[in-house]
Amino acid sequence: MTYERDATTLELPWPFAGREDELELVRRSLTGVRRGIVVTGPAGCGKTRLVTEAIRGTDCARAAGTPGSRTVPFAAFAHLLPESVTLHRAVRLLSGVRTLLVDDAHLLDDASAALVHQLAVHGRTRLLVVATDGMPVPGAISRLWTGELLPRLALETLPKEETGRLLTAGAGPLDALTLNRLHRLSQGDLGLLRDLLGAVRGQLTPVPDTGERAWRGPVPLTTAVRERTAPVLGRSRPLERETLDRLAFAEPLPPDMDDLDLGALEALESDGLIEVDDHGAVRLAHPLYGPVLRAAAGRLRARRLARAPEEYAAALDAECAALARRIDRADVRATAAPVGEWQAAEGGPLPGGYAAVRARYARLRGEVREAAAWAREGLRSDPAHASCRAELHRASATVDHLGDLDPEAVTDPYDAVRLGAPEKVIDRLDGVFARHADALTRADGPDLDEVARELERRGFLLFAAEAHAQAVRAHRDPRAARHSRTRAVALARSCQGARTPALSGLVLGELTARQRQIVTLAAAGLTNRQIAERLTLSVRTVGNHLYGAYARLGTSDRGALAWTAPAPEAQPA
Repeated sequence: MTYERDATTLELPWPFAGREDELELVRRSLTGVRRGIVVTGPAGCGKTRLVTEAIRGTDCARAAGTPGSRTVPFAAFAHLLPESVTLHRAVRLLSGVRTLLVDDAHLLDDASAALVHQLAVHGRTRLLVVATDGMPVPGAISRLWTGELLPRLALETLPKEETGRLLTAGAGPLDALTLNRLHRLSQGDLGLLRDLLGAVRGQLTPVPDTGERAWRGPVPLTTAVRERTAPVLGRSRPLERETLDRLAFAEPLPPDMDDLDLGALEALESDGLIEVDDHGAVRLAHPLYGPVLRAAAGRLRARRLARAPEEYAAALDAECAALARRIDRADVRATAAPVGEWQAAEGGPLPGGYAAVRARYARLRGEVREAAAWAREGLRSDPAHASCRAELHRASATVDHLGDLDPEAVTDPYDAVRLGAPEKVIDRLDGVFARHADALTRADGPDLDEVARELERRGFLLFAAEAHAQAVRAHRDPRAARHSRTRAVALARSCQGARTPALSGLVLGELTARQRQIVTLAAAGLTNRQIAERLTLSVRTVGNHLYGAYARLGTSDRGALAWTAPAPEAQPA
């Protein structure tokens, strides 16, 4: 079969990415004395994709529930059973099946649900059962895990870091603001995420000097997008539709409550289309609703409802001032700053002063790729903006070459602490940063951990990770060192690939030679199967080595490995 590069009639599946540890758990459930597993999670979180990858290359029978056949006995197994069959006969016939995947088990008819339950009781067929959270589940299915017949893997929606990995695998590198936007709009629904990316693929523009691409502009009204937003697009009562549109065009600013009808608000809240917080602020219930309602409005309606540009400018100035005050107070915890996000997403010009503050705020939080993206947004409007250029350089250095800097040459005194030379700048710092310098000068592991906790509380996640990592080397108690290492790795995971002297190669020396080799390849993004092929090992052996490495590293999944291994190019394959 030949695939045209630009063909639109044939869509190839995304490569599997993320959830490596869940994948390994499902695969292990199908070996040895294990009798299978139940996988549950929200709609669209990738349950079916996960189990399909787990059984790839194996001999596995499949069945699935459907909405229209819940009253037909054994409907899900019609292709595996004779036309007329009793439950006892069905169990005997399917007991010879080695592995059975039952998808959408919440939609099974009662007879099919009872059959699955009895197969689990008999234990001769290994079962992969998939059900969606929030949906009524037949009692025979829920008793699979409540009665401890099978273990249950409860999937959460894909976190932002894993979403980024999936998008990169499917579309190549995207800038941080695009990744954030796609994650926010999809809300963990992988089907919707894939549809959005497919629709905007032709709108992606190269980001200079990065190899990344960016998406700015309105949300496309694809078929899938219209289906997900049908509850608001199809609202026919005039007052309710007018209220929805007013909320949409008020974004990201608070709406004028005097313009909204209370009865319409109550009806929309009852139907789950809007949310009202404890302060009485009203907003649309899904991030996709506003962009879609604006995109679907006609020009005249949009002109009537749109806010004046000066309203956004004033709100942007206020948002910038609020972020600057938090930086001055050494408090960079996550806070809502929707005006700048909306301006960037819509593709409008972003003032350099705002972009520089936004970049600095993100960098101090450890969101280094996001910091670089904000700085570039400012430079797009004002190519000569000095603060944006400085922030772009610092964010890039944190990812690429912070370790090459001379502690005596850095412009920020605190960088010298992070680079391991606190004695040179201790008298130029104050607050928690001076405490960090003092604890590092004294090589006091417990104090470094205490400083790290304070830094984390204030939102300085990268700095907190570095302080914990420095504590690992200062502790005399191996148990305390292990705890510090675990915290350092956990915090570093949220820092978007930052590689700094304190984090790089944290604990690789504690692993065996084979574990170090496998961990390095896993940290570079290879799957267990790819590692097995490269090293001529079985997939199970690779998994065993990784789990052994997890125990020594004090972590529980491969997402933490990027901060325990040196750069991939430094290691032999």
